[in-house]
Amino acid sequence: MIKGIIAAGSEKTAEAGAEMLRAGGNAVDAAVAAAFASFMAEPTLVAPGGGGFGLVFRHNDAHSWLYDFFVNFPGLGLTPETRPDPADFYAITVNYGPSHQVFHIGRASVATPGLIAGLCKMQEDLGDLPLRMVLEPAIHYARHGVPIGDFGAYVGELLYDIFSSDESLSRLFGAEDNFLQAEHLYKNPELADMLEALAVEGADLFYKGDVAKAIIRDQQAHGGLLTAEDLASYRVIIRKPLYQHYRQYEFLTNPPPSRGGALVAFSLALLENFDLSRFPFGSAEYLELLAEAMRQTNLARPLFDLTGDITAFLSPENIQMHDAELTRRLREHWRDRPADAPPPVEHSNTSHISVLDGDGNLVALTTTAGETPGFIVPGTGLILNNILGEEDLHPDGFLKGQPGVRIGSMMAPTVVLHDGEPVLAVGSGGANRIRSAILQVFLNYTDFRLPLKEAVEAPRIHFETNTLQIEAGYTPSTVEKLRRWGYDINIWPTRHMFFGGAHAVGRSPSGVFEGAGDSRRAGAVVQVI
Repeated sequence: MIKGIIAAGSEKTAEAGAEMLRAGGNAVDAAVAAAFASFMAEPTLVAPGGGGFGLVFRHNDAHSWLYDFFVNFPGLGLTPETRPDPADFYAITVNYGPSHQVFHIGRASVATPGLIAGLCKMQEDLGDLPLRMVLEPAIHYARHGVPIGDFGAYVGELLYDIFSSDESLSRLFGAEDNFLQAEHLYKNPELADMLEALAVEGADLFYKGDVAKAIIRDQQAHGGLLTAEDLASYRVIIRKPLYQHYRQYEFLTNPPPSRGGALVAFSLALLENFDLSRFPFGSAEYLELLAEAMRQTNLARPLFDLTGDITAFLSPENIQMHDAELTRRLREHWRDRPADAPPPVEHSNTSHISVLDGDGNLVALTTTAGETPGFIVPGTGLILNNILGEEDLHPDGFLKGQPGVRIGSMMAPTVVLHDGEPVLAVGSGGANRIRSAILQVFLNYTDFRLPLKEAVEAPRIHFETNTLQIEAGYTPSTVEKLRRWGYDINIWPTRHMFFGGAHAVGRSPSGVFEGAGDSRRAGAVVQVI
């Protein structure tokens, strides 16, 4: 009998979760162990001081939960008189090749972390194994080290200015002789100590205990906004997942106030009115339909962004209005098309874990720390987040949010069912491409019946701000036809992490367990028998 399958952002991350399945743990045990291990196995992409979301489906009673442990805006207890001057808050530029992006890092870029609280809460509520056992792989990795690897080194090179900004941080990553090299053995003994204490004290260690005190001392010494009240009052929110029916499937994803799940659900509602079997997979006609559905979702989005009213956004009346517009536009391949506004830029350093266990339980777990803030909290081994330093997440200006309020996110961990039976768990990193990656993997696996590995590895598109991004893998004739139809096209010469990292697990109609670690982000799969 199969005990389960896990897909994650690295082999070491996936193996940590598989270890729990072998020990008799369930999908939650595996996902939580993998998430803790990812702090060491994916250290240029994941950090313990970030936030995230976990969607859990329990098979025996068909119940599902969305655990929201994303970051809050900090500053509780501060007054205009006591609010510090955010001295440690400065810009760095990340060179992504075709484009550059400016982020801010430093102590004042740190939002109230939720990741440790969320993982501990999920484990306490729904795990079968003790927290200490679930933490053992991460502690082992922290003590003995994990090579950064080729992909980790690539991401580290992109974020070179961040990892080189602080001496203690750069030493941890191999400075000076082996800085951010693939073969560098990343060890973090202080983090191992912290995780061992966490196994005994639980999340209170991080939010009220010695680690909380170390974080606040460092914040106060450098003008950060995070307060003891922010940490002590932080709560994981358990939400009802957003439900969208699509053909014979039940699509469960991240509800408001996050945006990604709502946008994927809207695109599915539009596409349900089209018979995708009429479109050869990868054809220009299919890519046009996908691109225009993405455009229409972008055009519809302001209603949701302004009101947050998911009922109105997904109402039959609103869907019908936008479906009529989409259908009219598709009657002619070449015509004037409405422009869509640029969306907010989201955190790009995001990772995902998907688990299906032998009892049919599913977990989709997505985490981020932004690009990380460029320092380590002294004495803890902790890397926090720089989510206050992402300009487009703060349209009213930097450091002007309301203390204690959740910050928005595009992350959309997703579970798919058929008649209450598990079909798919999927999520992705990739900022604004999260929703297009999840949408395409889902359609590839369900409508086009591709094996899950092929569904994940198939080339992708992304439409945004009037540009059609096309990943390598489509035929020149298909691309040329789309160009003739008037699309402004940017062709990527290779598969690229720009298009996400959709690590997924599923169960085929015949009951076969399948998994796919997205090669765009060095994903891996482990099946436990």
